[in-house]
This record gives sequence, structure tokens and C-alpha cells, in this order.
Amino acid sequence: MYPFTKQLIGYSYQNPIQKLGMLILDVKGNYYQKVLEFAQEFHRTQDIIVIELGGKYHYNPLHKPNLKPSILANRLKTILLLFSKNNSETYWLDEAEKVLTEAIKLCRLYNNNYVTFEELHKLVTQSNYYIEKVAKLRERFVQNHFSQSEIYDLLSSITFFEKEFFNLDHRTFSILKSEITRITNCFISDYEVLKTFNPPESELNFLGFEQVLLEGKIVVLNMNISQYTNLSKIIAAYLKLDFQTEVMSRLSKYPDGKFRSVCFISDEYSEYCTETDSNFFAQSREARCINIVATQSYTSLLNTLKEQSCVNVIIQNLINKLWFRSDDLWTIESAQKQIGKEDKEKISKGISENAKETTFNYFTNSLNSKNSSISETISTYLHSDFVYDTNFFTQSLENFTCLTFLSDGLKIIPPQKLRLFPYFIPH
Repeated sequence: MYPFTKQLIGYSYQNPIQKLGMLILDVKGNYYQKVLEFAQEFHRTQDIIVIELGGKYHYNPLHKPNLKPSILANRLKTILLLFSKNNSETYWLDEAEKVLTEAIKLCRLYNNNYVTFEELHKLVTQSNYYIEKVAKLRERFVQNHFSQSEIYDLLSSITFFEKEFFNLDHRTFSILKSEITRITNCFISDYEVLKTFNPPESELNFLGFEQVLLEGKIVVLNMNISQYTNLSKIIAAYLKLDFQTEVMSRLSKYPDGKFRSVCFISDEYSEYCTETDSNFFAQSREARCINIVATQSYTSLLNTLKEQSCVNVIIQNLINKLWFRSDDLWTIESAQKQIGKEDKEKISKGISENAKETTFNYFTNSLNSKNSSISETISTYLHSDFVYDTNFFTQSLENFTCLTFLSDGLKIIPPQKLRLFPYFIPH
């Protein structure tokens, strides 16, 4: 991944209009060091935005005043699916999405259109906090401070909370709260997390990807998933969804197609993949987005998404592929099917013996032949078989070699085995 990253960071680095805007996600938390090294080499250190705990940048994933509450709530549901081990929880996630939609509406009304995870947590878990905020909203309503649309949102939210949510039986109420707090707890249980991702509105200095794409900035996440398991997944997924939304919105903002190319890079992609990626990869070529992802196997993606159809769409929209040695049968079979079959010459041999006189020897308990002859037959035939068999993927691909399926932009280059040059070995 490093050579690709270096090449893309260095692309037209002296041209402020053509240099690439980028989002780089890494599960291990050390990728950003190489990104800084490459940025320094190409004089792009001012373009680097590192999202990390206690860092320079403060980012609130929920501060999207231009997005409808239902869209924000759906993003949270999408992220919750990353932590769901199976699809049996879908009903509860759908219900949690409804609660979050109304909570976001309410929060925007009493908090000057500024939503945070902390506010959502308090609204859902503390009934007294909800009552307190509704009382303030009632005063503002009496003073005629709301527009017609805001009045509608206010009434619909209050109706939902008081007629539905707070009237649920204890078990259902507890399950919904636990689903929502799986996300919100990550942001309020640690001071550094609270400070970085729940800052006051006045301290926000990373507002999303609009300026990143306009100015050609490079956003890189520095958060080790082994240390911040859930938080790392939430922030990475949110950055990815933000990036995808902004990239695709450029098609309607700039119908003349005059916008810079951008790039998305993700190592250990299976940790962050979501269902929305299948649609994005299918449509992002028109929006001039280069997508480079690495995963251990196709089964790793299926383990996260739980939907084979989504995995298939993602795989088919990644045109260029590099397959390294693998023991995963689904990955091998998918690669074999994509590369196709060819007619291979097969050889069969047979040996037969004919005898005119045969007697049985009772002493040795065996048959003795006389005037016998032995003949051998060899035949060849064509058999349609995969170009590369299973043993090729499991045994023939050594370290620093891969099987490639590449396009030059006009046609597919014949698949072939390539030997790679490790970036850490001088050559």
C-alpha cells in the first residue's frame, strides 16, 4: 500500500488545482507516519490533517446541519451494524434508528442546531434531562421563536418520546437504550475522546470533507483498533461515509465536471466496510474517485457485512486486483472464476496384459501365464479447466509475488504472476 500512497501523494503535487484530495484509513495506527514522510518529500505537509486523540484537530461526526436527522440516524445504524455479529439484531437497530432520528431533531432545536453524542446520550438515558430541555423548548415556543418546520419537528419529537419511547415496556426500553449507548458510551467515557470528538462548536476545526476536496487536503486516521476497538471503527466508518457523501454530491454541485480527482485508501478494509460501499464503488468513477483497499480475504468482508450480495458488488467494482497467497477457498474460487478457464491438454496412460495360456499354481497360489503380451496405450485430449488451479494460490505464490488482474484503461492485461519489490529493501 505504501508505494501506491507515495505515488498518489506525489501526483501533480506542485499544481494546487490537480493535486489529489485523499482519505486514508489504517487499522494499525502506524500508516500516518509513512504518510507524513511522503508528504514531507513532496512538500505537502501543510495538506495533512491527522485525526487522532488529543491532536490538533477537533471533529464532531454529528455536526452536519445540511443533512436531515433521518440521514444522520441511518449513518449511526450503519455503524452499529459493524458491531452486530448477526442479522438477528436488525429489528432493534431499526427501532434505535427511529429513536435517534427524533433525538437529533430535538437536540437541534434546543442546542442551536448543534448535535453531539453527549447530548444524544443524555436524552436517551436520562428522563429528567429530557423533561428539562422540553420545558425550555416550551418557553421558546410560547415566545414564537420557531418556524413552521421547527414547530413540526418539535411536536413530532415530543409525541414520539412521550407517546411511544417512554411508554415502552421495561425490557424493550432497556434493549433500545443499550443499542444506542453502544455508540454514545465510546464518546463520553473518556476525557480525551470527549474533548476531541465532542468539542464545543467554537472549537471545531475539522468540519468535514468539503474543504478537503476543494483544496486537495489529505485526511489520515491515526487510531489503533486494538487500543480503541469500537471508537476506531466508529470514527473510521463516519469519516468514510462523510467522504463518500461529499464525493458524490460534487456531481450535482458541479455538473460541468470541473473538480479535482480524489482518492480513498484503506488497509485492513474488512474492519471498516459497510453496505454503502457497494453503491459508492459502483458510482464513484464518474466522480473521479480512486479507491484502493486491502483485505485478508473475501471471507473477511463477508464476516463484517453478512450479505454475500454486497460483497460481490464490492468485488466486481474493484476492477484491478492483486491476489497474494491465500488459503481462503472462497477467495481462490472467486479469483479462478474471474480469470476464467482454458483448454488444457490431458494425457492418460494404460497398460494391459494378454495371455494365451494361463495355469493356476496351487503351490504359490498364483496364476502363471505363457505366450503373454503387454501393451501400453497413451491418449491425449483437451479438457476445459481453470487457468490457475488451487495449488497455485496456496503453494506457488511465494512471498512478494502475486497474481494480477489489471486494466490499462482500455483493455484487460492478461492475468499473470508478478514479482514485487518490497518497499523496505533498497533496489
